[in-house]
Amino acid sequence: MNKLIYSLIGALALFTAKAQPPSLPATKKSPVTDTYFGKKVVDNYRWLEDVNNPDVKAWFKAQGDYTNAMLDQIPGRNKLIETFVAYDKLLAVRYSEIKKRGNLYFYRKTLPSEKAGKLYVRAGKTGAETLLFDPSAYDKRKTYLMTGFTPTPDGKKIAIGLQEGGAELSTVRTMDVANHSFGPESITAVFGGGVVWLPDNSSFLYLPNNSTDVKDPKGNLDTKARLHRLGADPKTDAEILSRAKYPDLGIRPDQYPGVFLSDDDSQLYGYLSSVDRRADAFVASPADLTKPTIAWKRLCTPNDSVYSFLKLGNKMFLQSVKGAPKGQILVTDAANPNPATATVLLPEGKKNITSMISTKDFLFVILNDGINDQIRQYDPRTNQWADVPIPFTGSMGIEPYDAPRSNEVLTYVTSWNNPGTAYDYNPETRKLVVSTFHVPMNYPGVSDLVVEEIEIPGHDGTMVPLSLIYKKGLKKDGNNVCFMTGYGAYGSSATPYFSRRNLALLNKGVILAETHPRGGSEKGQTWYKAGYKTTKPNTWKDFISSGEYLIKNGYTSAGKLIGEGTSAGGILIGRAITERPDLFAAAISNVSCSNALRMEDSPNGPVNVPEFGTVKDSTECMALYEMDAFQHVKEGTKYPAVLCVGGMNDPRVIVWQPGKFAAALQNASTSGKPVLMLVNYDNGHFTEDKEVTFRNFANQYAFALWQAGHPDFQPAKEVVKK
Repeated sequence: MNKLIYSLIGALALFTAKAQPPSLPATKKSPVTDTYFGKKVVDNYRWLEDVNNPDVKAWFKAQGDYTNAMLDQIPGRNKLIETFVAYDKLLAVRYSEIKKRGNLYFYRKTLPSEKAGKLYVRAGKTGAETLLFDPSAYDKRKTYLMTGFTPTPDGKKIAIGLQEGGAELSTVRTMDVANHSFGPESITAVFGGGVVWLPDNSSFLYLPNNSTDVKDPKGNLDTKARLHRLGADPKTDAEILSRAKYPDLGIRPDQYPGVFLSDDDSQLYGYLSSVDRRADAFVASPADLTKPTIAWKRLCTPNDSVYSFLKLGNKMFLQSVKGAPKGQILVTDAANPNPATATVLLPEGKKNITSMISTKDFLFVILNDGINDQIRQYDPRTNQWADVPIPFTGSMGIEPYDAPRSNEVLTYVTSWNNPGTAYDYNPETRKLVVSTFHVPMNYPGVSDLVVEEIEIPGHDGTMVPLSLIYKKGLKKDGNNVCFMTGYGAYGSSATPYFSRRNLALLNKGVILAETHPRGGSEKGQTWYKAGYKTTKPNTWKDFISSGEYLIKNGYTSAGKLIGEGTSAGGILIGRAITERPDLFAAAISNVSCSNALRMEDSPNGPVNVPEFGTVKDSTECMALYEMDAFQHVKEGTKYPAVLCVGGMNDPRVIVWQPGKFAAALQNASTSGKPVLMLVNYDNGHFTEDKEVTFRNFANQYAFALWQAGHPDFQPAKEVVKK
């Protein structure tokens, strides 16, 4: 047996008929009453928000221990891990994040026997590869992962982001590519480890958090973009863009002031990031980086409704939704960009414009029909449009190898039942060839998968897309376990993707239902705004309607329907089970936003105000109350089985959000079905570590399949006690 299987299973308690779980920890109620614009709201578990309190730490530890003991008794759980490992082994090698500098190709490479990827370089696409950096060997006393890497323009140095414990706040180190030696730089708390090198190869721009503690409420507020010169003390790094230095720019405390360069290095951009997709940006000359202050000029405001912009030659291209809910491409003079006077290059059509990128000479635009993508290219030199001739349908992506200096791109396509193909594409010749970095994938059962793309009536008559994947020969007799998932936030669409974890469920006869509720962008910005702030109830009502359709048409039944929501999808699943607890056998509330009224009081809460709203506004406050699953838990209700999942190192959704939801459900439910709180101490919002990831999702799936009655996941009756 593969040694990775041993290490994974060895970390888990094996099922035995004699095992007995401890008692479920009791959770005290300590009511706190808030009044929001005349509405009194009681919070019985406010005390759990003090995550540094010893009593709170003990509560999470006890909850986690109890949950692990229960999960350890589910017989199919370890078999799922074995399946994940076996499917992972079928992909001989995985390449990602391929970046070209000169003739050097830098990339992340992961083997089946490895928990996470390593950094390699090769001269030419088919040259001999050299291992540059192995994060597992960086410090044997700790477990490190590589969040990202960025080579200098000349390829002689590389910045590497190092992560510990899934926190996503990385330490940036710099390495000399020729001798693999680290420089003196060690810059902490950089989200994702990302940097922007200047063209002289001796300096980079970066945006650090104020604290390495993901639970620090001030860690994300009033951050400052900085410039680091190699060899200098990071404490002396110049402040490039911040609210404190440029009070007249109107920067909010919750905005992240990122700074980057145009592909040709001729313009400097300041970008105020938040969850609001509309760009809030400034432009300046890179020469100003040597001056005490930068002469920032307004490029666009949120009212311009520009989703993205890029400079190509002497033109600036804008992806805009102003007056065009499905998107349009505008063009303006790069030397004096003005969205108000920009002309239309690609008008709004039937398909959504989802993104655009550029290479040395070409602009690429990705369009989506609600499910499947199309890529078009534009040559400004000839004013000609053409389709990129990808031979399959599904989700498509395109990544330049070296945008400023080359037209060569890596493009790929994948779908619900197609593991995908990666191609090298030359837009000059429009020739598409299977890439050197493509690795053939052949997984069991894929050829037997059926895909249905349908629309079902929502609660108000609106037709809602629904994607179904299942094995051939499905009987619509209501006896199938169905795993239904959804998100519906930030305008993020659920486009087709291939998942080996999903395949493990599909090959066990489980139906996978991917919902497309309002709040995503499947039907353009109108669809997004129909599940946003005051219209947010449409998100979980569309999810409920999808479940009702599946039951009514015999795909599954209420006793076999599993609902799942992750992160912002926690609003969807939390409100779905509090509004319709009878509809589900089990629910997974994964790293979930479950207490919307209190999100603003979490470290990552203020930056999410543009998406969900603020308690400081009467209308938005009531909308937050309506989307708050925790506040809609009612005593004496028969709730389905629920597994709440939280990461102790999660910088996006603090662990007390799912924790409070679990506590409320445990004390309120009268169904006799388990409500568990899974606490991950070696994970954040997610992690690259395969060992941790496989265990985490096997726990989630096993719990849900147990409660939905799947025969492979039923513990002996004398072992599991309610």
